[in-house]
Amino acid sequence: MQNLILLADAYKYSHHKLYVPGTNKIYSYLESRGGLFSETVFYGLQYLLKAYLEGQVITAEKIKEASEMLPEVFGRDDVFDASRFQYLLEEHSGHLPVRIKAVPEGTVVPVKNVLMTIENTDPKCYWLTNFLETLLMQVWYPNTVATLSREIKKIVLQYFKATASAASQAGIDLVLNDFGFRGATSVEAAGLGGSAHLVNFSGSDTLAASTFAKRYYHASKAPGLSIPATEHSIVTLLGEAGEEKIFKHVLDTFPEGTIACVSDSYNIFRACEEYWGTLLKDQVLARKGTLVIRPDSGDPVRTLLKVFGILMDKFGFTLNEKGYKVLPPQVRVIQGDGINYQSIREIYAALQQAGISAENLVLGMGGALIQKVNRDTQEFALKCSYAEINGEGVDVSKSPVEMDASGELRTSFKKSKAGKFKLVKGSDGYKTVGADEFPELPDVLETVFEDGKLVKDQRFEDIRKNAAI
Repeated sequence: MQNLILLADAYKYSHHKLYVPGTNKIYSYLESRGGLFSETVFYGLQYLLKAYLEGQVITAEKIKEASEMLPEVFGRDDVFDASRFQYLLEEHSGHLPVRIKAVPEGTVVPVKNVLMTIENTDPKCYWLTNFLETLLMQVWYPNTVATLSREIKKIVLQYFKATASAASQAGIDLVLNDFGFRGATSVEAAGLGGSAHLVNFSGSDTLAASTFAKRYYHASKAPGLSIPATEHSIVTLLGEAGEEKIFKHVLDTFPEGTIACVSDSYNIFRACEEYWGTLLKDQVLARKGTLVIRPDSGDPVRTLLKVFGILMDKFGFTLNEKGYKVLPPQVRVIQGDGINYQSIREIYAALQQAGISAENLVLGMGGALIQKVNRDTQEFALKCSYAEINGEGVDVSKSPVEMDASGELRTSFKKSKAGKFKLVKGSDGYKTVGADEFPELPDVLETVFEDGKLVKDQRFEDIRKNAAI
């Protein structure tokens, strides 16, 4: 079991002494200060609350463990004060006297707006608010993955609307598939980041993602969907000469439904032309289902254009109502190599230029989806904006003067907000205002956690609705 007392940056254990005497409240807020995208999908806080903060999280055993370890960390015994945590145990039964407010998960908010606030509810625990920053700040990760996934969905929608048939658009939720489990830094990251992707799409081979959605967000059924698919260990068992035999075995094994087969073990173009498009063509077309052919190497754009050229020559094509080529429903292609936010746009643009409908292609995205992001992708920060000292309120902010590359001084983008806030939604969208401003507009921020208890418990299906484009 995790010891919450040890889940903070080490320097924070000195803060109970460093806040000015008389401090009795610290109020902090979370925002995306900018970054790659202009808006952010809020997701993942409920997991952190349930996994780490809910209920009795301070025990005598945990205090003892921390008391033994932290003097070793600092090389001195006047930094960590076990009595602070003993107080939580005795006066609050090991629960955390803090109040956390946040936007409903799945809400899409423009950057530079408050997404979450946290404040202590016991004046003696002023130090606790930002002690929890280290853990709560990690909400940047599922926020960023959910945001990235949703931005990709915008691209998919753009090209489906331009080139695909109306009927095919019902399958957009299965276009982007999460292949990132093996590339994640941990099972927890795969579950949290993978479930963030499932806020927007349904395709996923990251089983931990569905587990998280069911366990922490009451998903009524697994939100991540997959299909039978080969890998190179299967296709290469009989060597290059036996590749066609393996392909036939795949078709024989699953004569119905959708199945994917990696086909670049030796020569993707030969596989499409000689095997799938000639020797096995009749069997492919006779199936009650779809064969999804997977290239897995080479330049994605050039490879896909040639693969589609071969497949359309061999299997034929029709023109949809928008005038773009569509393979027979028994044949589709999945590109799972070299897929990222930029390459997806390049691929679809190239297909459109070649007269090929977007409905012919689905995508698999691994590390670039749930691993190649960081806190600066959307420039997340959690900062103190209000405090009370001897019962008197004071607005708090920072406004660094920084030097740019040319030696000029300017105000940093890291300038923080001051005061207590609410998030309102007016005719012009979301806006962060002072807590007492616009009394006619309700606060979008809702109390989700208070004094050790989860106050609001969201369902995954509702989060998906909130994030829908």
